[in-house]
Amino acid sequence: MPGFFSHRARLLAVLACLTALHTAGRAAPPMRLEVGFPPGGTTDVMARLVANELSAQIGRDIIVENRAGASGNIAASSVAQAAPDGNTLLFAPSSHAVNASLYPNLPFDTAHAFAAIGMVATTPYVLVVNPGLPHGSLGELTSYLKQHPGAVAFASASPGTGQHLAGELFKKSAQVDILHVPYKGSAAALPDLIAGRTGMMFDNIAVMLPHIKSGKVNALAVTTARRSSLLPDQPTVAESGYPGFDVTGWFVLLAPAGTPDAVIDRLNQGLNTVLRGNHLAGKLAELGAEVKTSTPREADRYVQSEISRWSSVVEQAGIRPN
Repeated sequence: MPGFFSHRARLLAVLACLTALHTAGRAAPPMRLEVGFPPGGTTDVMARLVANELSAQIGRDIIVENRAGASGNIAASSVAQAAPDGNTLLFAPSSHAVNASLYPNLPFDTAHAFAAIGMVATTPYVLVVNPGLPHGSLGELTSYLKQHPGAVAFASASPGTGQHLAGELFKKSAQVDILHVPYKGSAAALPDLIAGRTGMMFDNIAVMLPHIKSGKVNALAVTTARRSSLLPDQPTVAESGYPGFDVTGWFVLLAPAGTPDAVIDRLNQGLNTVLRGNHLAGKLAELGAEVKTSTPREADRYVQSEISRWSSVVEQAGIRPN
C-alpha cells in the first residue's frame, strides 16, 4: 500500500505540472497601449500610470509603446488597423479630435475607426502673459490688443494643439489680431514668453503654475467652463466677458472599431474602477489633470462632438500643420 500511495502522489504531481504548463501556454499575451508622443511627456506619463493600474485591475500585462510622430497620427493609424480583439489600444489626447480636420488625408477615418472605452481625465489651460503686458484682468489685456493690432504674438506647443486652438478661439471671440507662433513643445516656447519675445500663451496649469508663483508670467484666466482647483482665484475666460468659452484638454482610451461590446464593457469597468481610486486620481492631479469617468457611449459622444466642434475652428482659422 505505501508503494501505491507513493506512485499515486508522483502521478498527481506530474499531472499538476502538465496542467500548469498547459495553462501557461494558453496565457493571454500582453496588451499593447500605443501612445503617439515621445516618452516623458504628459500624455506618455499619464498613459503609463493608467496602464500600470489597469493591468493590476484586469490581471493582464499592458505594455506601453511609443509611436511618436505626425501629432499622434502614427500611433492612431497603427491601432485603427489592429485586430479588434481588445489587445491593442490607443491612449489619445484631445489633439486626436483636431487631427481629423487638420490632416485631411489620414489613412483612417477618425470618427469611425475607433471604439471608445472611456474617458480618463481632463486638463484645464490657463492664459498667461509676459509681465510687460497689461495683466490686471483679461479685459485690460483685450483693450490693449485692440489698440495694438498685430503687435502681440501668442505661443503654442505646435499647430493644432489645445494651446493653439485656445488662442484661435480667443482671437475669434475677442475679435483681436494676434499672431500665432508655434514651437516644438511648451518647454521650447516658455523661454521666449518669459523674455517677452512672445506676449501670451495658453498652456496646462500644472506646467505654468511654478512660473506663475515665481512671477515670471502672470495668469489672467482659465479656459474651462468652471474654475480650476489649482488656481481657484482665477476667473474663467467665460466669466471674463466671453460666455460659452470652454477649451478643455482631455484624454480617452480607444480600441479599434469592431471590438466586441463585451470586451469594451469589461475594459470600461476596469478603467473606471482604477480612476475612482485615490492613488491614480492623486497621481493625475500632480499632472494638472482631473479624473473623468464615463460609459463607452458617453466617451464616444464626447469625442464625436469635439471632432465636429474643432473642424469649424480649424477651417475658419485656416490652420495648417507645419
